[in-house]
Amino acid sequence: MPAARESLLDAAFTALTRRPWSAVRMVDVAAAAGVSRQTLYNEFGSKDGLARALVRREADGYLAGVDHALTAHSDPRDRLTATAEWTTAAAGENALVRAMLTGCWSERLPSPALSAVPSTSAVPAQRRADGPLPSPGDLVALVRDRAVTALAGPGTPGSDTADLARSCELVVRLALSCVAAPPGEGGVAGLIRSALQRQAG
Repeated sequence: MPAARESLLDAAFTALTRRPWSAVRMVDVAAAAGVSRQTLYNEFGSKDGLARALVRREADGYLAGVDHALTAHSDPRDRLTATAEWTTAAAGENALVRAMLTGCWSERLPSPALSAVPSTSAVPAQRRADGPLPSPGDLVALVRDRAVTALAGPGTPGSDTADLARSCELVVRLALSCVAAPPGEGGVAGLIRSALQRQAG
């Protein structure tokens, strides 16, 4: 029931923008999605299952944006700059993405355990959500590795790949610092370009 699942996740996300997670009621989420409360429980098992699925979906959406940023330009520096700008924009617009990237979960947000939980769900997407959720360090590594894959040409020597991985991780960590403390003049792009020029020089 993928359409109902997405509708339920959309309804939960909308509810979360209006009130703290502790005040979000399953019956209201089901009603907003136009399904029965039983359908909601069949899909997610519990409110914690709904929270885990919502966090997983937002993480997947963030990483899909990273993939898009890494293919939107031909110049490697522009790709990394776009990735950094996407990271800061996504964190600024989406409180769940911000919490996942920084590890700072406010009392308004759900804060499901990052470790896997036992799953008896018959729903494959929920079994995946019940698996381990990414920590901030996991997300840094995922973005770094995706950037290396996108930027390294076939047959790139191992030492060059290691240098590229360091540059990619630097960009991700600089972007995260911009999430916590927005940059001044020149913005994220200016900061990233400057850092990459210094590293190359």
